[in-house]
Amino acid sequence: VDAGDHSQGTAYGSMDKGKTIIELMNAAGYDAAALGNHEFDYGMDGNINIRGWAEFPYLSCNFYNEANGVRGENVLDSYKLFTFGDEVVALIGMTTPETFTKSTPAYFQDAEGNYIYGISGGEDGSKLYVDVQAAIDAAKAEGATIVIGLGHLGVDEASQPWTSVETIANVSGMDAFIDGHSHSTVLSEKVADKDGNEVVLTQTGEYFKRIGVMIIDAETGAITTDFIETTDVTPDAEVKAIKDAWIAEIDTQLGQVIGSTELVLDNYDADGNRIVRKQETNTGDFAADALYYLFDNMDMDVDVAIMNGGGIRNKAVTGEITYKVCKNIHTFGNVACLQTITGQQLLDALEWGARGAGTGEEIGGFLHVSGITYKIDTSIESTVQMDEKGVWCGAPTGAYRVHSVMIYNKETQAYEPLDLDAKYNLAGYNYTLRDLGDGFAMFDGAVNVLDYVMEDYMVLANYVKGYENGIVGAKNAPLLAKYENLVLDYATVNGSGRILMEAKATEPEIEPTEPETVPTEPETVPTEPETTAPEVTVPATTRPSTGDNAQTGDFSIVLYSMLALSSICSMGLVIGKKKQ
Repeated sequence: VDAGDHSQGTAYGSMDKGKTIIELMNAAGYDAAALGNHEFDYGMDGNINIRGWAEFPYLSCNFYNEANGVRGENVLDSYKLFTFGDEVVALIGMTTPETFTKSTPAYFQDAEGNYIYGISGGEDGSKLYVDVQAAIDAAKAEGATIVIGLGHLGVDEASQPWTSVETIANVSGMDAFIDGHSHSTVLSEKVADKDGNEVVLTQTGEYFKRIGVMIIDAETGAITTDFIETTDVTPDAEVKAIKDAWIAEIDTQLGQVIGSTELVLDNYDADGNRIVRKQETNTGDFAADALYYLFDNMDMDVDVAIMNGGGIRNKAVTGEITYKVCKNIHTFGNVACLQTITGQQLLDALEWGARGAGTGEEIGGFLHVSGITYKIDTSIESTVQMDEKGVWCGAPTGAYRVHSVMIYNKETQAYEPLDLDAKYNLAGYNYTLRDLGDGFAMFDGAVNVLDYVMEDYMVLANYVKGYENGIVGAKNAPLLAKYENLVLDYATVNGSGRILMEAKATEPEIEPTEPETVPTEPETVPTEPETTAPEVTVPATTRPSTGDNAQTGDFSIVLYSMLALSSICSMGLVIGKKKQ
């Protein structure tokens, strides 16, 4: 089984919108899967295709049809039953409500913007818990003796109140939970359910590095878990042949060298922690600059470019740059567009993306920028408003965390304060600007200037090719050839200092000291007047709302066959018995 996010994640999976991934899962003999948010990355039509290609069922107890705000029937079966000897095991599927923002709200709407699909969650999680409990009760009524959750929910604090731990704690009758979404490695954790009974929680991580095994003891009924490293298993020859041929084809398509760099473009710190969703990185700067360069080179009037941190997927990049390298940075196939927005919309977007800054929380909508600099006051708690789907619905009720927003003026070649009432041309990808992905609903109604210009990885390739001899650096950047003083430096992973985070907390008290009694002559050295442009002032007032080790023979071999696929969080787990 798989707990979701298998059809997207690297250069390979997105090339045919997950079709070969599903072909491999069919060949491997999967029995069931949950829908992850990335199964919606190709739109609702793409999601329907994925489900149609699969020779195994997708399960979800909380993904439903909707009309005029009224819930209809579930889109998928809530559970599937498997018989093992005298036991009947029910697998119950669950989909994270974060899918609305971690894919795109527009995918769940009709052409008029009305929701025609829903994923139950609730602001307090209660709607999700009710659906899970109903599925448990229905499965047991149909004869299930063991109930296992197959959920794409995760354990991250950012996913509260919809995490697997919270879901277990608010339902009764579940025996174990196979989790996904947070890409965590959880061998076995005991979580108390609503009645105080222990439920075994497990999650196998990401990128199919290991297979999770769940063992139900035939004599005692005890449930234990184990991991099998995929490097320790011999792959099925037929499935491996499909995989190898597919990878070779993509490598040929994307293998052309288009440039090189002596720098290291990265999104991880020295300890291996991902930081691109928490702060500025040099790859984030690079990706935003590529968008800025695209439209500027088309003689379009672009003022600002933004790039969401969740759309930047690479680890360290150095040396030769190929189309495949670009595809590994941007795996999703989003397309570039240009819109006219107001300064207020831009400020609200920056504030929305910065809501987790300084807290350690990962926010996929953290915005990397080009043509702009800004600061985040991490001592101010975020009060930006969101609806129960996690979509922006209003400016902060208190003070803005984002301040000192400065926009590069191409004519004066200097940074100038953001004008909240002015119009700016904003470059980005349709995911954020047109489809309001990551919940950026403040862009709803923005004026579209140019759309569907170029696919994301090709935007990067276009930028690389713009460098002299294709050598990526800072001093020979094509933007600097035209615009002086534009902040552009990819030398370190922490970026060029376009986004500064600082806490303006109260300064510590300093013990008074005795004044010196030695008289001194007053200094008469003249000082030059300051010429720095004034910072934009954002009132800290309330504003009205505007609107993500027993082996059981055949199962182990079957699930292994997915080795080295491009899944983000491929969760292969084996369900079987120690003895019959």
